[in-house]
Amino acid sequence: MTVPSVRGMKDILPPDSARWAALESAFLAHAARFGFREIRTPVLEKTELFSRAVGETTDIVEKEMYTFTDRSGESLTMRPEGTAPVVRALLAHRAELGEWPVRLSYSGPMFRHERPQKGRLRQFHQFGAELFGTESPYADVEILAFLSGFLSSAGLDGVSLEINSLGDPACRPQYHRKLSGFLASREERFCDDCRRRREQNPLRVLDCKSERCMEATKDAPSILESLCDGCRSHFDAVEKGLAANGIPFSRNPRMVRGLDYYRRTTFEFVIPGMGAQNTVAAGGRYDGLAEMLGEKEPIPAIGFAIGVERLLMLLGEDGNAPTAADVYLVTSHRRFVDEAFRWKMELLGKGVRAEMDYEGRSVKSQFRRADKSGAKAVAVFGEAEDARGAVMLRDMAAGTQEEVSKDEAMRRLATFKEE
Repeated sequence: MTVPSVRGMKDILPPDSARWAALESAFLAHAARFGFREIRTPVLEKTELFSRAVGETTDIVEKEMYTFTDRSGESLTMRPEGTAPVVRALLAHRAELGEWPVRLSYSGPMFRHERPQKGRLRQFHQFGAELFGTESPYADVEILAFLSGFLSSAGLDGVSLEINSLGDPACRPQYHRKLSGFLASREERFCDDCRRRREQNPLRVLDCKSERCMEATKDAPSILESLCDGCRSHFDAVEKGLAANGIPFSRNPRMVRGLDYYRRTTFEFVIPGMGAQNTVAAGGRYDGLAEMLGEKEPIPAIGFAIGVERLLMLLGEDGNAPTAADVYLVTSHRRFVDEAFRWKMELLGKGVRAEMDYEGRSVKSQFRRADKSGAKAVAVFGEAEDARGAVMLRDMAAGTQEEVSKDEAMRRLATFKEE
């Protein structure tokens, strides 16, 4: 009996792995155009990092983290999200990262012990970007333009941007009091988790995906009605910047996100009609997170994360999958295998993705494999052509073929590099 994989953790096999690699490469290239440099943080972090940053009362910390005590007695956690580790790295290596603003992007696996379902796994992957060192609303618009542009370039249709403001320490307490009074009058209608959350962090109740809780809070007071002048001015500037740059959006006053570190601007890119699993990418401003992790002064920051599995699912199974080969070498007899293999090695050395059959299958079978590989050209080693020092070259797209000398054939095949 073979050993099965861990529930909720999936092998990524060809051709899907090629789609993953292509999408990741496209994201990092897009990030670089906006001035973001890649950062790679460890998969394991001290548990304290997430309990302090994400929030003790969040579902992530209470229910979902993979946490264990190592042999030295230290509590470690497999990262459930990417922002807190990036901030931790920023604080540890601040002098090495240059002047503000600092722009960092990342990609990699995250881990949460949730109920596995389509588009959501226990080991899942995210692309993300964080912009540090400016509280300007222009930074918010830049991040949203970055994300909107990437989703569009990836080929995702029908996505909508929803935004909200969560206020800041100057105005949020007043809203908390107003919201707490509203929630207290409906406590009997909440799930057990939300009855507890109502006391510890009332905003968490608005984030609950239970239908009974969503129904009970559908007419909850909006935080937008309680913003202080500073937060109102910031939110107005973000909306004005989005409109000026042709980025459509709508307000969603219920959006609070699932993490405690957010303040002011929060946002989600959603696919309407997909229910509770409609979020493709999300993020917001977290100007107080550095202080939560021990920094003396606040560091203004804003960022986002994209769920890679969900994005690939929405793009479709066959979307933009790279071909497996540029050139396929077909042999009509076993005696040509040695020569074809030498050609393959030479073409690989020239940067051409060459493939061939080692098993002596029929020419028909080899052409079927060549077509499946996506090869642009096929070179056929045949008896008659070999006697004349030539091979048969076939253009797979045009469906045409011609006999070409071996030297000329190698020269032409060397031009079929992956674009």
